Amino acid sequence: MSDLEAPLRPKRKKVWVDYFVQFRWILVIFVVLPISFTLYFLTYLGDVKSEMKSYKQRQKEHDENVKKVVKRLKERNPSKDGLVCTARKPWIAVGMRNVDYKRARHFEVDLSAFRNILEIDRERMVARVEPLVNMGQISRASVPMNLSLAVVAELDDLTVGGLINGYGIEGSSHIYGLFSDTVVAYEIVLADGQVVRATKDNEYSDLFYAIPWSQGTLGLLVSAEIKLIPVKEYMRLTYKPVVGNLKELAQAYIDSFAPRDGDQDNPSKVPDFVETMIYNSTDGVMMTGRYASKEEAKKKGNVINNVGWWFKPWFYQHAQTALKKGEFVEYIPTREYYHRHTRCLYWEGKLILPFADQWWFRFLLGWMMPPKVSLLKATQGEAIRNYYHEMHVIQDMLVPLYKVGDALEWVDREMEVTLVCSVPFLFTALVLFFFWIIFTSHLFLAYAKSSLLI
Repeated sequence: MSDLEAPLRPKRKKVWVDYFVQFRWILVIFVVLPISFTLYFLTYLGDVKSEMKSYKQRQKEHDENVKKVVKRLKERNPSKDGLVCTARKPWIAVGMRNVDYKRARHFEVDLSAFRNILEIDRERMVARVEPLVNMGQISRASVPMNLSLAVVAELDDLTVGGLINGYGIEGSSHIYGLFSDTVVAYEIVLADGQVVRATKDNEYSDLFYAIPWSQGTLGLLVSAEIKLIPVKEYMRLTYKPVVGNLKELAQAYIDSFAPRDGDQDNPSKVPDFVETMIYNSTDGVMMTGRYASKEEAKKKGNVINNVGWWFKPWFYQHAQTALKKGEFVEYIPTREYYHRHTRCLYWEGKLILPFADQWWFRFLLGWMMPPKVSLLKATQGEAIRNYYHEMHVIQDMLVPLYKVGDALEWVDREMEVTLVCSVPFLFTALVLFFFWIIFTSHLFLAYAKSSLLI
């Protein structure tokens, strides 16, 4: 029997950690959620305070902070102090990856002050921001100006630095590529304290192309200039249910954003946003979005859905209603659409709080959602941390776009996936299907993202 045909591993006996995880919701409700809400509120106040400063004042503070970083690096003794890394604690990062290298000897550099939007340049259509600026912060500042980053990752807490040094993707990525593909320039402090500005056509172009996916190994990112695009007040979202086998669902997904006649440059045939939810091996909902004006959204007969309200059904569950209702269209405020998965952390929220999607919880405590991922990690302890690393896998997979159907069938067969979310993206010179697999002992989930060669 080949490895691909081998059956799944047998179920193991429950141990005390299983029960601790099962009832972890008690700690989350009474400790994590209140602290998370407090931190969100304090961060919001800090953002408001920053926005009240002039761009000139923010730039002055930025320059002073860069000098502090350079001074700190000059103090390093390479033979004694170990490798350079940020002073950010491992549990603060939004992700499941172990960052055990920070437990070893290293030379820490504090970048915690780099959390300001330095400038929104309407003429150049560029936003200059520091690495700890998050998606919620920048969309709150730019969307009221009818501007937005070309690629806005769905979760509020995701930072510019993380999306560049790691990767970032959204439903508009079939047009604009990854988050890093929308960056115009990087301001980097090298290990020797030299400050450089890297663009695709200056003397540091090799650094410009090497920074994305580098995990911060090439230098300390202190600011980035990112492409802006004009946007409208609403997203006109069409929900189209599809029933069939996985190959048919995959084809429907591809057809939702890739015209069969190859006319990919025709805006009337290619939506602004694409997302697909596959709920089981036979049912899926294809969603395509186009920017719409306030006047269009408020026309008689149009339905406006403010999905950002705390008491609203979680977005992936709301989309699932199309399987019963049939195809329908609604208008969602643009910023609320961008962050549609924030409150429920996609569907991870249900694994943490099994009843948090119920109407009574949403009305009573939904305003405190979501728990901060950093706090969830900080309160899990070593035993639960090891448990999640054994029983919960988040893994990116890249496969050719024409193999989407085969990939879905393989994952369904080998991992018993019951939910897949698909988002297309443009990846330079390659046609790829991006697959984020999430596995737990109680539920199999997957997040799939694909790319289109243009």
